[in-house]
Amino acid sequence: MRTNNILKFSLSIILASTIFSSCADLLPLVEDLPSKDVAFEYSVADATYKLDYYVGANISFESTSAAQGECTWDFGDGTIKTGKTATHKYSVAGTYFVKLTVDGSGYLTEKILISDIKPIMSLKPIPGLICEVLSTAIEINMELPNPEALNEEYKWIFPDGTLNEAGAPLTSFTGKNPGKLKFSHVGSQKVILQVKLGGRVLEDGAINVPVAYNQVVPTLYYAVKTGNIMALKLASNPPVGMKINPYDLGVKSGQKPLNILFNDTSLYILDAGRQFTYVNDADGNQGDGRISVVSRSGSKVETMLTNSGQAFSDPFYGYIEGTKLFFGDRNTGICAINLTERNRSLVRADFPYYVQNATLGYYGQGLSFGAMNAGFGKINSVWYWCKTFNGNGIFRFTDADILKEPITGNGVLPSSGVVLEGMSPKSFVWDAKNQVIYFTVFDTGYEGLYRCTIAQLEAIKSRDHLTLYKLKLANGKTVTPITEAGKGEGSAGEFIGICQLALDENTGAVYFGLRSADATVKSGLMRYNPATGFIEHVIEGIEVYGVAVNKTKSKLF
Repeated sequence: MRTNNILKFSLSIILASTIFSSCADLLPLVEDLPSKDVAFEYSVADATYKLDYYVGANISFESTSAAQGECTWDFGDGTIKTGKTATHKYSVAGTYFVKLTVDGSGYLTEKILISDIKPIMSLKPIPGLICEVLSTAIEINMELPNPEALNEEYKWIFPDGTLNEAGAPLTSFTGKNPGKLKFSHVGSQKVILQVKLGGRVLEDGAINVPVAYNQVVPTLYYAVKTGNIMALKLASNPPVGMKINPYDLGVKSGQKPLNILFNDTSLYILDAGRQFTYVNDADGNQGDGRISVVSRSGSKVETMLTNSGQAFSDPFYGYIEGTKLFFGDRNTGICAINLTERNRSLVRADFPYYVQNATLGYYGQGLSFGAMNAGFGKINSVWYWCKTFNGNGIFRFTDADILKEPITGNGVLPSSGVVLEGMSPKSFVWDAKNQVIYFTVFDTGYEGLYRCTIAQLEAIKSRDHLTLYKLKLANGKTVTPITEAGKGEGSAGEFIGICQLALDENTGAVYFGLRSADATVKSGLMRYNPATGFIEHVIEGIEVYGVAVNKTKSKLF
């Protein structure tokens, strides 16, 4: 027994010694570890662009280490140098890890970003601050970082309708300075600059010149799917040959900007977020919608409200009255926020429902749990609330009809009543001047845009009655938004083929984005033109969510 114990003890000693010896072999030397005694600085050594790290720039590196020893530099591109100071230039743009090793003391690794060279373009100050179509001459500043003084070659590409200082058409120019330019068309005019440096083709430079109209007119804003917020001057009779192109505000539309609203000098973007159709959000963390506030020119963007809770609490639809923005979620109710609020989080205690399905007498008598929300607003002090599932139609009520507590049924029905009952109205806009309402419906076989008076609306009792008020294109076609699962966005009760209407009070025209289900009618930005009595394309081939009109007339924004 004693012999066995001695044997076990001996084996334990041998095993422990082996493990310790193996670990010791794997331990790094002190000089192979990062050290706080090792440090370095770097800066551009060339006479120009002191704050920029471009391809070809001479960058000076200096060891400021407290430790003493030979310095070795690894610049991350395969180049190794020694010495307390070193100068290096990178030939390819990218992120590099520069490593300084001080012999016997350790090392330090720092990241450096090297940018490729490209032309830097800007507008010289414009007299009167705006570039007016056909009349204002502009000049473009251009800088090109060229630390190695390589040969430069320039070619300018101009948009259609560009004129030189003498008034001659200009499509391109070879050289560094094209001189003064004028533009024959309104909107963002994109000037492109192609450059070769030492024979190497660089990334193109580009600048969008916002060209104003020569008369004051309203402005239409629209949100492009997976694109930017655009602005379009609503010029009804431009001179022959003049194109009215949109301005690109350079502001992302967001994920699902179903509604956008203009008020005073700002645009409010209601983005329903990534998840807007049904999902079992059991943990209540799939909300990512927000309300953003954008200045009319796009130069300033602020966050009004964000949601990070339930997906269905995201802001879907909106309406502005007085100093408040009312926003509806997917299927519960409508909240309100002051227009001056910024950087708020959607917490129900801070933003209680102004009205819910269950705080109207319709609940259990037309509206059911989860009744799907759509566009809403007021006409003559009466709320019109479009519903498209679990109670379909436009449910009308006044502020006095809103109950203080939710009910389960047996409430008093609002006297305003329901119009388009049993149908699926998605959006509407009221033309107070002409006393007509425009609305969209996406019921299969009846999809489209309609126009009638309130009395006529109240007399519609079946889908067949809708046909009296349906609006068409000049070729007799109607607008048919996509309502087939898998082909559009959304599902039963929430398709967004036409999700908002906007009125130009100046002309009575109504604008909207169409996701067309009819191959013979292209998707795009559309309008109903009361002057012709037909729907027409404004811009073909784009996908549009929300639309809004700034009725204040101006030449630019």
